[in-house]
Amino acid sequence: MIRKFEEDIENALRILRGGGVILYPTDTVWGLGCDATNGDAVKKIFKIKSRQEEKSLIILVNGEEMLGRYVKDVPEIVYEIIHINDKPLTVVYPRGRNLADDVCSKDGSVAVRICNDEFCNELITRFRKPIVSTSANISGKPTPSNFSEIGEDIRNAVDYIVKFRQDETERNTSSPVIRFFPDGTFKILRK
Repeated sequence: MIRKFEEDIENALRILRGGGVILYPTDTVWGLGCDATNGDAVKKIFKIKSRQEEKSLIILVNGEEMLGRYVKDVPEIVYEIIHINDKPLTVVYPRGRNLADDVCSKDGSVAVRICNDEFCNELITRFRKPIVSTSANISGKPTPSNFSEIGEDIRNAVDYIVKFRQDETERNTSSPVIRFFPDGTFKILRK
């Protein structure tokens, strides 16, 4: 098991560093991932999903330090929420930075989740950059709740499929999403 985990990490890192797209398990649903700082890689994700580029993407980071490198002006309240929250939570911040253009929304905002998943944390830590995480489906289609529900069209379009956790049958769901505004107010976008 440890050897397979390590093989998946090494293979995924090779693809991410080469500007490719991976299909991988996250702390919520299976995701399509790439280097969030590589514009060409991000465009591949939009093409695979048949997604409009006006829609932003979620990125995963491994902790507060990495969050601060890719988000400008993290509201203090967010740190408090992160520390008391024990489930995955995606936060939309007013301004992203140091990311590929198409990762952020047209208004400059960026959606980020600090990931606590064993596989994702190891991958992000060794990659040393945030990874895009968008559900493994064609835009507008239902989000697969586990690996077995991911369509062949998605599987055939990626450069690497992580083997770790493919056999899990648990029905996973997307994380809640909260948007924070520059004035400190917030809005729940997805429960």
